[in-house]
Amino acid sequence: MNKAVQYPAPFVTALLICSSMLSVAADPAVAAGCFFRPQGEGRVAAVVDARSFRLDDGREVNLAGVEPADRAKGAAALSALLAGRDVDLRGDDDTPDRYGRQPAFVFLTGSEIPVQAELLRQGIALVSADVIDKDCAALLASAEADARKAKQGAWADPTVIKNAESSGDILSGIGRFAVVEGKVLSVRQAGATTYLNFGRNWTRDFAATISRRMMGTFEAAGFSPKSLENKRIRVRGVIEARGGPRIEVFRVGQIDVLGGT
Repeated sequence: MNKAVQYPAPFVTALLICSSMLSVAADPAVAAGCFFRPQGEGRVAAVVDARSFRLDDGREVNLAGVEPADRAKGAAALSALLAGRDVDLRGDDDTPDRYGRQPAFVFLTGSEIPVQAELLRQGIALVSADVIDKDCAALLASAEADARKAKQGAWADPTVIKNAESSGDILSGIGRFAVVEGKVLSVRQAGATTYLNFGRNWTRDFAATISRRMMGTFEAAGFSPKSLENKRIRVRGVIEARGGPRIEVFRVGQIDVLGGT
């Protein structure tokens, strides 16, 4: 009788991850997303945290386009994907951030699907607010939506999306990235700022803000903030406190329209 071969758990995990990434990359539309100009290559020497790692030449890389949903699980997932692997770095801008880390979309050598998409598919990461390229944004949003539908990772907990009516809960995350969902009760302009109001008390309730200098971007995309009145939306970005909790909207991609009343 032949005995079943028992593979080590890390080997099985890596095999499943690679299989998933290859199946996604087989779709030409998906393969096109985030495949920017080359920024270099190298071997991953160590994973620093949930969205950054160090190459064997000493460079530190920060994953572009995503925010950690769970920092502890994110670091473990990133290590399972990248530790000891050869990677290619791609992006529009390789200017280091204030910590000296190079932002990049990261591809296992030979792959056409970014590591970011796999982290999103696992529910370990959330799409950030700074993705400009439409194809890349669509790829990342699709991966996040798959995880949300399957209740993978962080999406197994309904509180991963903040309720716009719970100002206190939102304020507890000041300075951190969040996804907030609710009904826009009114859209008002005050000075150089347009407010998407989710409550009636501007000194206490949550609002998303759009500065006048960004309105051209929204108009070019055929997007009217006024059209969001009485709509349920999700808005993502960094929580600030300006009276009540606020998220400043710089790009159309920060807002997902969910439907009517």
